[in-house]
Amino acid sequence: MQSGQASIKDWCQKRGSKGEHVVYTAEFMVDSDFGEPGAITVANRHHREFFLESIVVEGGLLCGPVHFACNSWVQSTRELQAKRVFFSNKPYLPSETPPGLRDLRDKELKDLRGDGTGVRKLCDRIYDYATYNDLGNPDRGKEFIRPILGGEKIPYPRRCRTGRPPTDTSMLAENRVEKPHRIYVPRDEAFEELKQGAFSAGRLRAVLHTLIPSMIATISAETHNFQGFHHVDNLYKEGLRLKLGLQEHLFQKIPLVQKIQESSEGMLRYDTPSILSKDKFAWLRDDEFARQIVAGINPVNIERLTVFPPVSKLDPAIYGSPESSIKEADITCHLNGLTVQQAMDEAKLFILNYHDIYLPFLDRINAIEGRKAYATRTILFLTQVGTLKPIAIELSLPPSQPGQPRPSKVLTPPCDATTNWLWMLAKAHVSSNDAGVHQLVNHWLRTHAIMEPFILAAHRRMSAMHPIFKLLHPHTRYTLEINALARQSLISADGVIESCFTPGPVSGEISAAYYRDHWRFDLEGLPSDLVRRGVAVEDASQPHGIRLLIEDYPYANDGLLLWSAIRSWVESYVQLYYPDAGTVQSDDELQGWYHETVHVGHADIQHAPWWPTLSTPDGLASILTTLIWLASAQHAALNFGQYPLGGYVPNRPPLMRRLLPDPERDAAEYAAFLADPHRFFLNAMPGVLEATKFMAVVDTLSTHSPDEEYLGEGRDEPWTGDAAAVAAHAMFAADVRRAEETIERRNADQGRRNRCGAGVLPYELLAPSSPPGVTCRGVPNSISI
Repeated sequence: MQSGQASIKDWCQKRGSKGEHVVYTAEFMVDSDFGEPGAITVANRHHREFFLESIVVEGGLLCGPVHFACNSWVQSTRELQAKRVFFSNKPYLPSETPPGLRDLRDKELKDLRGDGTGVRKLCDRIYDYATYNDLGNPDRGKEFIRPILGGEKIPYPRRCRTGRPPTDTSMLAENRVEKPHRIYVPRDEAFEELKQGAFSAGRLRAVLHTLIPSMIATISAETHNFQGFHHVDNLYKEGLRLKLGLQEHLFQKIPLVQKIQESSEGMLRYDTPSILSKDKFAWLRDDEFARQIVAGINPVNIERLTVFPPVSKLDPAIYGSPESSIKEADITCHLNGLTVQQAMDEAKLFILNYHDIYLPFLDRINAIEGRKAYATRTILFLTQVGTLKPIAIELSLPPSQPGQPRPSKVLTPPCDATTNWLWMLAKAHVSSNDAGVHQLVNHWLRTHAIMEPFILAAHRRMSAMHPIFKLLHPHTRYTLEINALARQSLISADGVIESCFTPGPVSGEISAAYYRDHWRFDLEGLPSDLVRRGVAVEDASQPHGIRLLIEDYPYANDGLLLWSAIRSWVESYVQLYYPDAGTVQSDDELQGWYHETVHVGHADIQHAPWWPTLSTPDGLASILTTLIWLASAQHAALNFGQYPLGGYVPNRPPLMRRLLPDPERDAAEYAAFLADPHRFFLNAMPGVLEATKFMAVVDTLSTHSPDEEYLGEGRDEPWTGDAAAVAAHAMFAADVRRAEETIERRNADQGRRNRCGAGVLPYELLAPSSPPGVTCRGVPNSISI
């Protein structure tokens, strides 16, 4: 049944209203036997779009008030002729959809999919797929050409299609939309600059489009290098004077920029990163270097060492002998009387291994002026008190000819002044490798990029009425917008990542190589990943089904609390709608979502045997738990500590500009190192421009917006009409609160030396709640920055 049309009664009186919410009214006249409303169609006959937050139908209905959670832009009928349809918050599986809503349900999904043609307008709401063929800009010159990520040659997840025409010089590359113009994402995915531009994307655009160009224009070649550690410290005390043609509103968007004079000049003064707050010199210590491997920004790469010497999986015909140059004699004296085999058998030896990830790209990286890198391996020993200590670092370069011996240096903890500085430089190269893998693989690829196909397919194949869409939707908020902004300014040719991280122009290829050779969705859940890396073993007697071999592993300890809370919530939710395997297998929308994600969104690896099957309630719950984990806790652990822990560049240089000094390779350079190791170390790290650009961006990436929605928080609007689902979410919220209390107790436990002690930062990156700003804590629902 369908009612007659109704117009908003008080539009004219309220159209100039100020404030975030304005309530309008309309009256519908329906017969007494109309029943429960399931959908409302809306037409906007004004010239401009408007944002429709929700509709409530109340009065005269036997069923009581009916809620429609819209949260969508409604375009003028001049832009889009068709009426918009909004469904009530009552969830329906496809087979249970009331007959009067089935055609509307199908049509809405068809409209969201589009027909795969045409250039997308900013007002469109069409979700479709494309390869990453817009990272380069061949029209600017050969140095801006980048390979297409996605396809048989270079496998990669798909991104949101924009339909832009090709560039003038290459039919394969999509024409770029350069800053400050916006890149297309479906209209409802875009950030809105409410609350005085407080949204993260508004700040990020301000940094990328206005602040960084002014930094480039200000910092000259004469002031390119840091002259001393005090020069780095001054960034937090005195700041960096910039010639800024900025308007007042820009200063409001960028908290780290403080206005000091008239608008023609500004001062870029950085907040002191947390890593300096408790112990300014902690970063110099070996135990702190090792602690950050399990409680830092990138705590997901440490593995148990089970083969010694470590062995490469690269082709020996190209890269030489696969065996590491680290010998037993190098490390025996650091094993507390154990042999290497005994230490491995007792799970005392671990490795941070970036050898195979970097080695194939080193010749191209090291050919770039001002870029120098090694492929690194770091061996760590687990001490009796539960902390790790680095006992050997291997720095490798590619062979000069295929199959020839590989140049390699092995360094061990220092015994004099010279070896101390060489050891510090080796640790800096390891940290630089770690920073690159963190940003390109673990942060960008394994959260942002791999989630995009799941999000696109959800909008294309599952109705807003679908209970699984309702479950996932909070965990997809603004991710497409952030990813689009990354393609435009962060991961693009000559973007922030290329200019501030060692891999430079090969960054995308390093990310793609990992996706091709290592990424597996079935091992992306936390317990599976810990077991894969050998830092945990399966143990049914333990609360989470696994036992950690590094007992004080803050990321894993706290992550398992949140993983378990998410898993319990998802399992209870799935049980409400899928009592058996048949209901999962017969749900066409659900099956269409997963099939399209795998076979279109991840088409290049669609035939991999490890993709989970979607055939049972348990299998569905496992897939959904992994997705929610990646979008919330995993991303938070990798993102929101970037400035607090990495904003002091000597602690974690994103790029290196010099190899270790070598008297045989360059006697003059080695003499300069001996004469002034302090200056050599600073000149090996990023210069002032790279460091300050990097700091400005990661400060913004680490910032929570005031409207952030955190894991487990109550949802304000009636997101579902299912009371049982609301009750299950309340239990989830309670589980998350208990997890936060447990994390707080752990951070006060003196026995946990990786998160408590003199000068040791607590580990709060997985503490769910947070105030706005740069807090080094807080787990948002979605990948929103």
